[in-house]
Amino acid sequence: MTQDYETVEPAREALDALQGATLVEFGSPTCGHCRFAQPLIKSALADNPGVRHIKIADGPGRRLGRSFGVKLWPTLVFMINGKEVARLVRPRDEQPIREALGDVCAGA
Repeated sequence: MTQDYETVEPAREALDALQGATLVEFGSPTCGHCRFAQPLIKSALADNPGVRHIKIADGPGRRLGRSFGVKLWPTLVFMINGKEVARLVRPRDEQPIREALGDVCAGA
């Protein structure tokens, strides 16, 4: 699991070109919902080591989050070969994260 939010966001084209299973997490280190979700995400990712985790700091003036339609944090975007296949917003339970990770692993 990636611990820190990337402050330099990658280009959307770079994410769209990724091969395999990817979890893109949009949030902020100051967001209470994001901090609450961290142990849930960490635990779910521990059982899915083949999933790439990209953690991106979002906020005003950040184009990448807007290109994904992010409005609330954390937003988890699950991708297979650069295509979004699932999304969770403000997860409060580990099970939906596990299920989405299982789906991307099965499809990758």
